[in-house]
Amino acid sequence: MEKAGGSSPEEQVTGILRRHGTDPSLLLPILQEVQKRFHRVPPRLEDAIAAHLSLPRSHVEGVVDFYHFLSHERRGEYDILLSNCIIDRFHGQQAIQQRLARELDTPPGRVRGDGRVSIGETSCTGLCDQGPAALVNGRAVPALDEHRVTQMVSLVESGVPLERWPEAMFRVDDNVCQPGPLLKSGLTPGEALNAALGGGPENLLQQLEQSGLRGRGGAGFPTGMKWRLCREAAGEHYLICNADEGEPGTFKDRELLRLHAHALFEGMTLGAWITGAEKGFLYLRGEYRFLREALERILDERRDCGLLGESICGVNGFRFDITIRMGAGAYICGEESALLESLEGNRPRPRNRPPYPITSGFRGKPTLVNNVETFVAAAFVALYGSSWLTSIGTDASPGSKLISISGDCARPGIYEFPFGTSVEEILEACGADSPMGVQVGGPSGSYITPQEFHRRLAFEDLSTGGSFMVFGRERDLLEIVENFTAFFAHESCGFCTPCRVGTAMQNRLLKRIRNGEETGAEALELLRQLRETMIGASHCGLGKSASNPVFDMLEKEPRVLSARATSRGRVR
Repeated sequence: MEKAGGSSPEEQVTGILRRHGTDPSLLLPILQEVQKRFHRVPPRLEDAIAAHLSLPRSHVEGVVDFYHFLSHERRGEYDILLSNCIIDRFHGQQAIQQRLARELDTPPGRVRGDGRVSIGETSCTGLCDQGPAALVNGRAVPALDEHRVTQMVSLVESGVPLERWPEAMFRVDDNVCQPGPLLKSGLTPGEALNAALGGGPENLLQQLEQSGLRGRGGAGFPTGMKWRLCREAAGEHYLICNADEGEPGTFKDRELLRLHAHALFEGMTLGAWITGAEKGFLYLRGEYRFLREALERILDERRDCGLLGESICGVNGFRFDITIRMGAGAYICGEESALLESLEGNRPRPRNRPPYPITSGFRGKPTLVNNVETFVAAAFVALYGSSWLTSIGTDASPGSKLISISGDCARPGIYEFPFGTSVEEILEACGADSPMGVQVGGPSGSYITPQEFHRRLAFEDLSTGGSFMVFGRERDLLEIVENFTAFFAHESCGFCTPCRVGTAMQNRLLKRIRNGEETGAEALELLRQLRETMIGASHCGLGKSASNPVFDMLEKEPRVLSARATSRGRVR
């Protein structure tokens, strides 16, 4: 019997349900609290959860099964998940995992017999600049080395509660290496709001349109146009900030959330003022749980000084508030329609589009969705005017872009560059000495070889949400690509067969190629057929882009296949 505090699991779940209420959209927060309490979601309690929310039990089971941070099977009192991002692997993740498994007598993927500890892997934790990294019961532990592993083993075996572990173990450094206009800018809480209120909604929309601000998530849709279209849509409105940057190698939002939270919330409030939204959500990726407490404090400060809640800035009828919702380990939630499904308490399957969120988003209502960097930039445009953005960059890509740089370079971290900056200049800034290549935009982006280092960071050339992974000449390109294909196979939502089956087949084939078991034209032809099927028939962008790293390799570095075949003696 699972008990805590002298009460039965049923009694504890009743208390959790009573605190949250009966709105079905609160299913995920409820399940997260149950998971934290019992180290799993006990199947026998799902009937009570389903009945309380008026949902079928199968719905609850499906949501639990989907998210990596939820589980029907019990996990350890100390649940250790190590990032298997290729950057963490290159920095020693596998050796650290083996040592933890040996010293804690816990095979990876298993729970120790006494229930004390479990060890597993998870996708990128957003700490590539400070890796290898792990999550322990959801708390980030960066910069794992021999000393820190020794500490961790001792603390686990001694049964020291996580709250009493040394704070230094959880310290994530502010790692801004090169600030630009956005990172150097600042505002006094309420400053951008008051500036915009003085000019009226139409003036702010014109400033955004004249600035040329485009969504900083990679797609680059014009921000002013999106805000205007959402404003014009009829009905109750909602507003959402997408802080679920799950693309491996991306961690820029981590520092924006820490250093510019007021600007973020100011930008969200401006969006609410324009669209008429009264309710907003900050959807924060589960790996960034360590940021939540500070963000909640800032939200409270803004409520206390009249910048959230009723009559914002003294304007009658201007009401808006923000709730933080946590993700639970699902890359697909970075896609805005999947994020909406997650917020509604459903399995986060991407929706068919159209309709788009600006007309049919959260609960079928017009919803404005932007990412962290976009809302922060919008706040500064409101404060300083459109010229703040147009003074740098290119005609098609005004302003600057934040880049998360990791991998084989002297100075990994967060950089801000004007649009139009070349890859060569970026590599020089971060101290990358003659790399083999760069992955721009994460696994779904583009692999750039030295012959292309003249290309420029811009929507009209290299567009990226912010990931910039540098690979030295000693790296095995096949290992990199295999890691990327494993990531897509793991993160596929499973809804459509072309993606679910295609990503798994692609990964198995890459393993065989890397091991020298497949080297012939048949393997390459099967990869091409998989690519065509996945691009043509996948439901969403994950399946359509999952073959990008494979074909970048085949097209730009075909020598790696012939070299592997020769080294294995498997030429056919």
